[in-house]
Amino acid sequence: MQTFKINPEWRLTLDDIKSLLKSDSKLELSEPAIKAIVGCREYLDKKMQSQKEPIYGINTGFGSLCNVIIPDSDLEKLQENLVMSHACGMGNKVPNEIVRILLLLKIQSLSYGKSGVQLQTVSALINLYNYKIYPVVFEQGSLGASGDLAPLAHISLALLGKGRVNFAGNELPASEALAKCGLQAVTLKSKEGLALLNGTQFMSAYGVYNCLLSQKLNYVADVTASLSLEAFNGRIDPFKSHLHTIRNHPGQLQTANQITQLLKDSQIQKEAKPQVQDPYSFRCVPQVHGATKDTLAYVVSVIETEINSVTDNPTIFPEHDEIISGGNFHGQPLALALDFLCIAMSELASISERRTYLLISGQRGLPPFLTPNPGLNSGFMIPQYTAASIVSQSKQLCTPASADSIVSSNGQEDHVSMGANAATKCLQVIGNTQKVLAIELLNATQALDIKAPLKTSPQLQEVLSNFRKHVPFMPHDEIVHELMQASFNFIEIEF
Repeated sequence: MQTFKINPEWRLTLDDIKSLLKSDSKLELSEPAIKAIVGCREYLDKKMQSQKEPIYGINTGFGSLCNVIIPDSDLEKLQENLVMSHACGMGNKVPNEIVRILLLLKIQSLSYGKSGVQLQTVSALINLYNYKIYPVVFEQGSLGASGDLAPLAHISLALLGKGRVNFAGNELPASEALAKCGLQAVTLKSKEGLALLNGTQFMSAYGVYNCLLSQKLNYVADVTASLSLEAFNGRIDPFKSHLHTIRNHPGQLQTANQITQLLKDSQIQKEAKPQVQDPYSFRCVPQVHGATKDTLAYVVSVIETEINSVTDNPTIFPEHDEIISGGNFHGQPLALALDFLCIAMSELASISERRTYLLISGQRGLPPFLTPNPGLNSGFMIPQYTAASIVSQSKQLCTPASADSIVSSNGQEDHVSMGANAATKCLQVIGNTQKVLAIELLNATQALDIKAPLKTSPQLQEVLSNFRKHVPFMPHDEIVHELMQASFNFIEIEF
């Protein structure tokens, strides 16, 4: 069995996480991680024995209750109460794959040895990951500022043998899943509950997942746009590299070069083009898709910085003999970046829907609605309606969550990021974009089959051939939803 070492001296990347998600590797703490975690806890224990002044969250209440001093005899109960009282999530359940990322990121953050947790507690989190015990977490509840309190509390419940988890295909009490695996519940010591609950790992896990999906869909969008360009008999001139080097945005150049490669040796491109230029949804693909790629590159840089950070509070610095109560749990960097990604991915769908609209418009030698017998058959008239509806919903979801803030904790937490809302609605928009691209792909392949025996490039012809193994040509009206869903599944599986 392969293992992945959690090492605070190494930078964790999205590529690392992508590889982990595809593998069955087990997590393991490196020696530097163990040394940092143990050293920090030993420092904290000694500090509590020698310091008479209260330390926030360690021997005080939380939030606006920070001035309430807790006696030593109640410190363990304080941490357990914290976890239970903060487990206040609502709404849809978070997918296991995102919970898996969340566990990884929490372990990574604690490995820096700035949080004061026991080695046993970090090991218990690793056990949840390795035994595939995924706590039931809910989408709603985090303000994205004192960290992701509610979702991280639901993660932490499982360590205490409380709450519910997904294990071996079933949802069951955490205590039962731990028992099945021969694991013991953890008794939290001072500071540990706060260390587990404070942090941006919910937002970050969604951010990682959103970025990985977005990377995939950016490529799908280029392939689908290329197929549509061929079906619409569009010109290749707007994709020539020297046109884009004089503007020189990296994403624009990347898109133009990629589509040029996808269209290489196309029979359709060798045909005469009667039109002088094409509509923007074809001609401006490098500029629009490219801007989304550049946005994604920026968001990835923010996410990768965040997942290699310590984001709980208070933060412990044994080397400086300091315990600092600060605000690294504030999700503003993530909130802004995820809102930006939300807008950028929505634009991929917006321009895709316009290409679909043109393909069914009866232009460039294609029959209205891409059906051989229009009138008797409606063909692909209504999938464009569906695409338009989805695009409209995404535009509404693009209202930035980061522009909002609501005072909480009796005024102590008076500015919040709403980064968790930015993260979850961003995923919804990305899912919408995949649906719209699936509709365009369905239309583009139908149109290319109508143009046969004229062929597109060998690369795109292979995509078309693979697509037809899953989704048939539609010669007459049938239940189109089934074809749309099959196209969506093709993107899910084949790209």
